[in-house]
Amino acid sequence: MWLHLAVLVGLYYLLRWYRETQVVSHIRDKFVFITGCDSGFGNLLARQLDLRGLRVLAACLTEQGAEQLRNETSDRLQTVILDVTKTESVAVATEWVKERVGGREAMWLHLAVLVGLYYLLRWYRERQVVSHLRDKFVFITGCDSGFGNLLARQLDLRGLRVLAGCLTEQGAEQLRNETSDRLQTVILDVTKTESVAAATEWVKERVGDRGLWGLVNNAGICTPMAPNQWLTKQDFVKILEVNLLGVIDVTLNVLPLVRKARGRVVNVSSVMGRVALFGGGYCMSKYGVEAFSDSLRRELCYFGVKVAMIEPGYFLTNMTQDEVFNGNVQASWDHASPEIQELYGDNFLADFMKATDFLKAPWAGNLSLVTDCMEHALTACHPRSRYSAGWDAKLFYLPMSYLPSFLVDLMMYWCSPLPAKAL
Repeated sequence: MWLHLAVLVGLYYLLRWYRETQVVSHIRDKFVFITGCDSGFGNLLARQLDLRGLRVLAACLTEQGAEQLRNETSDRLQTVILDVTKTESVAVATEWVKERVGGREAMWLHLAVLVGLYYLLRWYRERQVVSHLRDKFVFITGCDSGFGNLLARQLDLRGLRVLAGCLTEQGAEQLRNETSDRLQTVILDVTKTESVAAATEWVKERVGDRGLWGLVNNAGICTPMAPNQWLTKQDFVKILEVNLLGVIDVTLNVLPLVRKARGRVVNVSSVMGRVALFGGGYCMSKYGVEAFSDSLRRELCYFGVKVAMIEPGYFLTNMTQDEVFNGNVQASWDHASPEIQELYGDNFLADFMKATDFLKAPWAGNLSLVTDCMEHALTACHPRSRYSAGWDAKLFYLPMSYLPSFLVDLMMYWCSPLPAKAL
């Protein structure tokens, strides 16, 4: 731990030194106004900056001090008489400075106005809603619980024609009881090609010639999630079949219907598709969803179809409940070889489970932060390509994904427990 701390401190000072050696560009175009230039610090600073090539505006209390300074510097340096104790003297000096710097301060004002107008235009564009929503069909996978279930109910309240894919009849029946007669359900297992094909035919019968306005690939699992050395190939395959191959299979089957309506494809990814915080297939599958969605978005733009990704932070769903997550971690540990268990030590398991507590945020139970993004992607005239749901995603994970790899590695080392046989 102390070695890691020493490395972090050293990196901090190295980064600080590097940042502080960066110099502003176009120095010779910059004006600097300095008061008290008759002698002392002000006089020396004025001469020093003049040598650097800056345009120095030097305020002196006396004409004698001003003349002496002009004699010692280049023609770039200009002087003005200023008594900071007199308001009228300050006002005259301010006008004198304004005349020399010209409209340069207006440049920043113009930039601020442009930035403000950009966000105003973005806000206005994102408020535009697609017309005739009540005539549009949306097919959602994974509607038994969690995000899919909430989105199905949310869109049903908006008046859209929801086609909900559920894994179990129990989940489908419960959803039908909570919604209007517009909502229809179908049993769908995204890991089985025949189930996907049957669901696609079922969707075709319902949408007819109108096509499918929206496809939401929401079905997913997150366990087993544990150190890679604890897992088997089948543990990876289990997640990839649902989270990645299932998304691809459903999309390719339903895509002709979406193209017909010039509609939307919304894929649920994760911040774990930006930063791999854990071993196992989950992060791998979400990286795959990101790549698939990016390539699909570029392909389908020629046909009027828009593709959006939802990248939630940590939220509490049936998959992420403590008893489910910890139970799966325990199962992975129990199936690990004696060699691996000796390598990590008995205390590592409990420490690993505790380390995941830092993921939990106060808003983790508010699933509507995610489903609101999904709804916007489906109903807005100008949807975004990516939606970050949750402040942890916006302020921590996404900035973290842009950091150099060695810094992310150090952050992970700092937060993760050490194996018993760590070097």
